[in-house]
Amino acid sequence: MFAIPGQAAVTLTPRAVRQIARLMERDGSAGLRIGVKKGGCAGMEYTMEYAAEVGPHDEVVEQEGARVLIAPMAQMFLIGTEIDYETSLLESGFRFRNPNVVEACGCGESVKFREEGAG
Repeated sequence: MFAIPGQAAVTLTPRAVRQIARLMERDGSAGLRIGVKKGGCAGMEYTMEYAAEVGPHDEVVEQEGARVLIAPMAQMFLIGTEIDYETSLLESGFRFRNPNVVEACGCGESVKFREEGAG
């Protein structure tokens, strides 16, 4: 829908590829669906869920056995995002390095996107 021809909508680091492939195998899912919803102190939050099947309007990104499905309403917010998986002593999880974000809350759980049409 909003993809750039010849370029994946999002990129996955090798750590993210390994984790997504592991989760898909463990759950028997078709992939992980990524979206955005209103919420959090900055205004929007990322969502991730197991997908049983690819939706007709999902943007599909496949990399070395990992499959990410981008929900239709999230596509314009996620173009150019790099998804990583980080592990530290206190927590592990997916991290989104998104060039469309103009503000994030202190905990990093919610974000504000550049308004459409803004430079």
